[in-house]
Amino acid sequence: MPKSQVRKKKVYTPPTDVRPTTAASSRKPSPVWLPITAVALIVVGIGWLVLYYLSEQEYPVMAWGYWNLAVGFGAMVASLGLLSRWR
Repeated sequence: MPKSQVRKKKVYTPPTDVRPTTAASSRKPSPVWLPITAVALIVVGIGWLVLYYLSEQEYPVMAWGYWNLAVGFGAMVASLGLLSRWR
């Protein structure tokens, strides 16, 4: 049985006229308040939910009912939004 031919591929060389953007290297570091605020929002959100469940839905705000869950989870989601901007 005859041997199949081996393909010889050319080695890829990127074009010289296209350079990577320098915008990534020119970004400033995040301000100090950003991670502190994000961690504080996580702690507040978890604390809100724990207080809501342990008080048998009487605290933090009894009139809000299940909206207390939205406040707790909303604080944690807001912290994720802040952490996505952290460099």
